[in-house]
Amino acid sequence: MLSWEQLNETCQACRQCPLAETRHHVVFGVGPQNAPIMLVGEGPGEQEDLQGIPFVGPAGQLLDDMLSLIGLSREKNVYIANIVKCRPPHNRDPLHTEQDACIGYLRNQVALLRPKIIVCLGRIAAQRLIDPGYKITQQHGQWVEKAGVAMTAIYHPAALLRDPSKKPDTFGDLRAIRSKARQLCPQVYSSSSL
Repeated sequence: MLSWEQLNETCQACRQCPLAETRHHVVFGVGPQNAPIMLVGEGPGEQEDLQGIPFVGPAGQLLDDMLSLIGLSREKNVYIANIVKCRPPHNRDPLHTEQDACIGYLRNQVALLRPKIIVCLGRIAAQRLIDPGYKITQQHGQWVEKAGVAMTAIYHPAALLRDPSKKPDTFGDLRAIRSKARQLCPQVYSSSSL
């Protein structure tokens, strides 16, 4: 297992799939390296590729608002990463070969972070990390345990921007995440009034 610094350097130099040819930046991850909660999206979008930071465009702003509602933030207690570290052209879904080339980096991040909770943001991340047959419309908000980590999936913030009718379901899922966090990592809320 590589250290955070070694892993970041390895990712920055990666040429294992064609996404390396079109990227501006590798989008490694953001957040405290001891965060008890990890969020995993599918891959960087345009703004993320330009800035090298996950979830900084409109979907990222919505994600920050969603986290704030339940007393979480990328600055304090949440680490955010993606299945692939480079932007797929035109924001298409990352191909299985691209995911396969990159998944080892995410596994290394998980091993370093040792989160208590992993929240998949959207179908692609849920299918890769929870179940290849995952149906986000039917299974969002359901919890599973894998290797001692509590895992769930919610709608991707970009999907909520496209279809605001999914927001009530997501608010319910966020409340469940807050409850699970209080149970598994109470330190997150120990200095909060939530």
